[in-house]
Amino acid sequence: MKTVTLGLVGVGRIGSMHADNIARLNDAMKPEGIEVRLRLTDVAEDHARTVAHNLGAEFLPSVEVLLASGLDGLVVATGTGTHPGLIKAGVDAGIPVFCEKPVALNVADALPVLDYIRDKNGVVQIGHQRRFDAGYLEARRAYQAGELGWIHSLRAVTCDMAPPPVEFLATSGGLFRDCSVHDFDILRWLTGREIVEVYAKGSNNGDPEIGAVGDVDTALALVAFDDGTVGTVSATRYNGAGHDVRLEIQGSSRSLMVGLDDRTALASAEPGVLFPSGDPHTTFAGRFDQAYRSEMAAFVELVLGRRDNPCTPEDAVAASRVADAAQASLATGLPVRVAGAVASRVA
Repeated sequence: MKTVTLGLVGVGRIGSMHADNIARLNDAMKPEGIEVRLRLTDVAEDHARTVAHNLGAEFLPSVEVLLASGLDGLVVATGTGTHPGLIKAGVDAGIPVFCEKPVALNVADALPVLDYIRDKNGVVQIGHQRRFDAGYLEARRAYQAGELGWIHSLRAVTCDMAPPPVEFLATSGGLFRDCSVHDFDILRWLTGREIVEVYAKGSNNGDPEIGAVGDVDTALALVAFDDGTVGTVSATRYNGAGHDVRLEIQGSSRSLMVGLDDRTALASAEPGVLFPSGDPHTTFAGRFDQAYRSEMAAFVELVLGRRDNPCTPEDAVAASRVADAAQASLATGLPVRVAGAVASRVA
């Protein structure tokens, strides 16, 4: 039996979910002769001890102790401002790192991190979980196989059922950076093209406190790709029907919709049409439960050297560049060109 020991920093909402998914990996990987062990730490020590106890994991009192304990990989699920330092610490320890998006609070802060990773020959996977969702994977396969023809339109939708706390929104960087960056990433990944220009508009018809902290609760971005293809990316914090994430890809030969199933958070206005009939998702964790599990399994495979990096830091920063342009357009009311591309590969 080969043992893979992962260290996890941060057991808040996302971190606790990753901890649970890491614990579940043993059921899938033990038949392959692999045992996954988890050690974790968090400044909220009592909560972290409880999470560790419930999952049969080991609690360690600090990041330094965690890294010195002999890890095979590090999972970072802390606040965005801590990402650069923790990524560098993992790279310095000589182990692969998984870090939730984004790499840093902004692109300017992320670029030195990219240089550091390259200079140290580090391996860092960034958490864009939609790359592991079955619908997005099938849409990408169908497009690459030529089944859709050439794409003429893309429409990406991300709708939260209810907004997160205003305290979070005050430091999130804005709706496009926090929410739509997932759509920008998946559009690049699916098409293999770069987004070169963004024109955005937004509104605030919900909690006025969202506007007071400098954000909007609903926004739409028109995006242009480097081959002239156009698409739209829309997001809202107030979709009472449920958590709704979809992508419509219309091609010259065929069209596909990712996220159209019996739990889609919408209803038909046509008489006698009962689809969808299931209960809609209410959170992103429910909508992408399997994708998050597959993402963490992919990281273990990366640690074992069995696969290429499924989401590089360069790709994550490229998506953040688009989000920055969208936020700038939202602020100015003008179309904004996306800043010069990082040396990246759409993996």
